[in-house]
Amino acid sequence: MRKAIAVLFLGFIGYYLLSTFLLVPFGVVRVLEGVGLKYLQDGLQQTGAANLVTSIVVNYRGFDTLGEVTVLFLAATGMGALLYSKRPTERARQNASIIVKTGARILFPLIIILGAYVFIHGHLTPGGGFQGGAIIASGFLLMFMSYRTYHVNHVILSRVESSAGSVFVIIGLLGLAYGSSFLANILPLGTVNTLFSAGVIPLIYVAVGFKVGAELTALLDTMLQTVK
Repeated sequence: MRKAIAVLFLGFIGYYLLSTFLLVPFGVVRVLEGVGLKYLQDGLQQTGAANLVTSIVVNYRGFDTLGEVTVLFLAATGMGALLYSKRPTERARQNASIIVKTGARILFPLIIILGAYVFIHGHLTPGGGFQGGAIIASGFLLMFMSYRTYHVNHVILSRVESSAGSVFVIIGLLGLAYGSSFLANILPLGTVNTLFSAGVIPLIYVAVGFKVGAELTALLDTMLQTVK
């Protein structure tokens, strides 16, 4: 009886999902109407970013991105508060093998460089601050898992995170004061497809990269600790 009810319920959901998908218009003409067409036609000229996704996320919808960064900060703060303990802590695992530790020491700086490359070139290639910050945090996770006594300085991470967030807000306020809106571009756009282009977009992504990397690294370090 339960299986029959489950099958009927899944069939009911599947029917309405299929009906909804059939109502979605497909085709180049319909997809490129409205605001999407505006982005494609004017995005490169107005923002100077070769990556139009970046121009939408950081420029046209930059205020939304600030909200997303704030949500990540609140989530990391809440998790840290739940896991925080004033008692001494230690890793609840043993050191990895010499092969893993040696590999981690070799790969760690390369992972950090890759993460920095991703958020510095976010306006030119797929990627950006969130992706680059996550890559950097994965490098620290590799060290946490390879070395039982490897720790990070949470004071430094806190300062990096707060400074990066402040830079994001300051850039936004400068756009409001000297431009037309919050996060409006106030710098020269430069030449498209070069590193120094797209106005303030690269600066914003660098700030987001540092902020996300610091938050995730601190959170991972806290989660991997256990009370003695």
